[in-house]
Amino acid sequence: MTAGQLTVADYDALARELDALRDEIFSDLGERDASYIHRVIRWQRGLEVGGRTLLMASSLPPAWIAGTVTLAVAKILENMEIGHNVMHGQWDWMRDPKIHSTTWEWDNVSPADQWKRNHNYLHHTFTNILGKDRDVGYGILRVTPEQEWRRAHLAQPLYNVLLAMFFEYGVAWHDLVVDDELEGEQREEARRAGKRAIGRKILRQWGKDYLAFPLLSGPQFLSTLAANFTANVIRNVWAHTVIFCGHFPGDIEVFEEERLDGETKGEWYARQLVGSGNISGGKLFHLMTGNLSHQIEHHLFPDMPSNRYAEIAPRVRALCEKYGLPYHTGSLSEQVTSTWKKIVRYAAPPKKAPRKKWTQSKAWATGR
Repeated sequence: MTAGQLTVADYDALARELDALRDEIFSDLGERDASYIHRVIRWQRGLEVGGRTLLMASSLPPAWIAGTVTLAVAKILENMEIGHNVMHGQWDWMRDPKIHSTTWEWDNVSPADQWKRNHNYLHHTFTNILGKDRDVGYGILRVTPEQEWRRAHLAQPLYNVLLAMFFEYGVAWHDLVVDDELEGEQREEARRAGKRAIGRKILRQWGKDYLAFPLLSGPQFLSTLAANFTANVIRNVWAHTVIFCGHFPGDIEVFEEERLDGETKGEWYARQLVGSGNISGGKLFHLMTGNLSHQIEHHLFPDMPSNRYAEIAPRVRALCEKYGLPYHTGSLSEQVTSTWKKIVRYAAPPKKAPRKKWTQSKAWATGR
């Protein structure tokens, strides 16, 4: 069976099986899961303290290198395995006000409330829907032939490098979403308020990383400032790499807006499956990606605790095989290469009209 041959009954059956898998995992959540996130937070905080302590001697090259790397790892863990996942509500079931989606503010220039509005709602509801999901190319990159080519895309390999280095700023600006129902002065005021929130967050982050901690290192101010800047760039490049490899490699599907017309839960699940990609690796690698190396499982169940994604991945893959749906996965090098090939290829003007995909309309679903 191929994806284009799924029937209404197939989609309903797929939804039942994935719902059952979700219910099974959520009914089993307990102490081992709570211990996991508490342990990760302890390690992250310990690494940050260790990194910043080493940078008190940042004028010494070994201390600078060790402190920068340690701080970068701490920032990666805080952003990806902790911040991103906490703000998805993955740990809300614990009823811990300190580890809750409504209270967590991450070490990033993007304000949590703006990020949650754009990412949790728009991206995870309208995944890969052109014109609805603003994460398709992040508004500046052409990553699929269905996107209209513009002359500015010729330079996208260059500004994708800059986006990677300063990814948190790109995300902050990208997350500046204003309610479509607002008009006129209300809309402008909402946008100004969003910009002010980003400005306050940037000042807070700069004050911490580029003023307070460098000042604490005394005469080593400049070397500590450089270390903090480097740690932030490392974190940004890593986050950009993992996220892009989960959304843009290989044959990842995009969809026209009409795909949403009457979309059933089974069809929504199928859209997540064919619109996401995984990265293979070991436990430490998955931890450092925030388990977004299991992007398929994350898109299916964004509020499921991330430590469970590796557990359900073989079963999700088996369901894809059962229903003839692709399960996109590959090594980090394979996914990075595939993603960059797309970015370079689609920088050039198209030679022919974009192809039509099986997912573009309801014609592929029998009985509709």
